[in-house]
Amino acid sequence: MLTFENVTFQYKEEDFSIIDHLSFHINKGEFVSIIGPSGCGKSTIFRLVNRLLGFKSGKILVDGAGIESQKHYCGYMPQQDMLFPWRSVADNVRLPLEIHGGFSDGEMDRRVELALASVGLGDWGRKSPGELSGGMRQRAAFARTVLTGSDLLLLDEPFSALDYLTRLTMREWLLEQWEQERKTVLFITHDVEEAVFLSSRILVAESMPITRLRSFQVPAGYPRTLETLKQPETLMLKEQLISLLRRDRL
Repeated sequence: MLTFENVTFQYKEEDFSIIDHLSFHINKGEFVSIIGPSGCGKSTIFRLVNRLLGFKSGKILVDGAGIESQKHYCGYMPQQDMLFPWRSVADNVRLPLEIHGGFSDGEMDRRVELALASVGLGDWGRKSPGELSGGMRQRAAFARTVLTGSDLLLLDEPFSALDYLTRLTMREWLLEQWEQERKTVLFITHDVEEAVFLSSRILVAESMPITRLRSFQVPAGYPRTLETLKQPETLMLKEQLISLLRRDRL
């Protein structure tokens, strides 16, 4: 679904490449997390995929084709929910459909209604974003991302601003959504436990600049519960990842 081939990127104000000849791939239908030290360039990878930044050299392919020739090939959910306060929840969620164009008002209303119902917000469409809790706002933002119609979803620390108990609930909810839709998800997090719980595979940025992403398969199937994190194999992987990240910070 997503392939990086020797991709290099350098910010204009820097004298070095933050991403240097990076190659990796994400298979269709995978849930893959990227973890690594703060500021190492994880979010930059997302901005390259969605063309908010232009790479210096190499190739980025989605479904085997260069992203330069494609439209609407990925949905992007940043850390903040980015809901417009002057729009209702439903009007926020319908924004991708308005941008795409070609939909009647009735069809947009129908799709938004289904999307809100799928994330448990069927009765909240007429509310303003300020009337929603943090977890509800993130669910609305996720529904908006899904309505891009893309099979590739980029989720950049979507739960980082939530309290611990809400994060636990949102992790379980996100896995339910993924198991229903089977979209390809690339997920950035600083939380190793979160990465282990959600992912089929974890990519670790071991250094800066990022020259490679070390891949770890999560030894657990789906569906998952919090008990999954207590299994010896997943505990061992969690400790291995934490040790690796701690070593990189020394």
